[in-house]
This record gives sequence, C-alpha cells and structure tokens, in this order.
Amino acid sequence: MPKITWVLDGGREISANVAVGHNLMEAAVANNVPDVIGECGGCLSCATCHVYVDPAWAEKTGKPGEMENDMLEITTAERREMSRLSCQIIATEELDGLILHVPHI
Repeated sequence: MPKITWVLDGGREISANVAVGHNLMEAAVANNVPDVIGECGGCLSCATCHVYVDPAWAEKTGKPGEMENDMLEITTAERREMSRLSCQIIATEELDGLILHVPHI
C-alpha cells in the first residue's frame, strides 16, 4: 500500500496508507484531512478536493485531463501549475511517498 502525505496550511502533516486503486480524495476524507471535502464524490463537478502536487511528484501523477482542467478553473483556492483534483489521482505503488499540499479554503 502506498503511503500518501497531505501537508496542511501551516505545515502539519497527515499520512496514511492508501489501498491501490482508491482515489486520493476518498483517502483524504477517510483520514479526516481538513479542507479536502469531495462534495460530489469524485464526479468532477465540485472541485472541493483541490490539492497541489509536490513538484517532485508532478511527473508521476501526470497532468489534469480536459474535464479536470475545466473544474480547476473554479477552485476556491488559487490555481497553480501543480493543481490537481485529488479525486482524479488514483493510488498506485509508484505513488508510494507522494506528497500533496492542501490549500486552506
């Protein structure tokens, strides 16, 4: 199981082992990560699971697809180059150690 770390505004970290195949929004909600809400349940219709992928992991997580890219235009927090919706990042063994920064909303 890959270990994922969410870094909160202010520097506090929450880490969890996430089963391969689960999306990281569901994992964040299950682990009570503040400011990752996932109102739409991963249907690409709310952008409430916005995170910033740590630059060291950008290549492994990939770029947002077209629909995700559109949803990133309506995030509450500032959109950045490394912005992703965590519902669109699926846990794989290759993501073991992934760091996601959570914008404060």
